[in-house]
Amino acid sequence: MKEADVVLTPLPQANGSLKNRPALLLRELPPFGDYLACGISTQIRQAVPGFDDVISEADPDFPASGLVAESVIRLGFLAVLPRQRILGTIGEVATVRHARLLRNLSNHLVANQNAGG
Repeated sequence: MKEADVVLTPLPQANGSLKNRPALLLRELPPFGDYLACGISTQIRQAVPGFDDVISEADPDFPASGLVAESVIRLGFLAVLPRQRILGTIGEVATVRHARLLRNLSNHLVANQNAGG
């Protein structure tokens, strides 16, 4: 497993249950090697423009992703995943897509950092 991998893992659903879902490994975290990951959904209507990332069948990295349909990589659906909770890797996204997602998340986290005083 490595950053930019698409994995299958149990993720919490809106009703509180866990369901095996695809997720993207964003960054390995110290000290135990857990991963910051974001959920992936086929509910394209949930995509936040300029924040999330839609991967479609026309994208060059779609075949390598292991996804079976157009999907949104949702930066607003973050989780820290212990390695042992990850069921397996199904694919990976392009380095450029991974970098764009990290940049979008970082920009969001530091935006308006001085606004609160």
